[in-house]
Amino acid sequence: MNDFLKMDVFFLVSTLAVIVIAGLLAFALVRVLRILRRVEEISETVSDEAVLVRADVAEMRANVKQEGFKMLHLARFARKTASRFMGEKKK
Repeated sequence: MNDFLKMDVFFLVSTLAVIVIAGLLAFALVRVLRILRRVEEISETVSDEAVLVRADVAEMRANVKQEGFKMLHLARFARKTASRFMGEKKK
């Protein structure tokens, strides 16, 4: 086999390998970026829910300070929190 023909075959195979690897890396990068975007959305949702739970706890504390501890306050807090989480799952 001619040396120039061997070089041509080598460069053709090398070029194809580089193109395939670049394509696979681009696909993997797109998937990672989609996952990171979704993680960001989830963290924003968790942050929003934490603010709402904090407000519910503050309301419960205010009620306990005014009226003393009653199971009604704890039940109301649990009902608010559970209804918010159950409402999100129905969407």
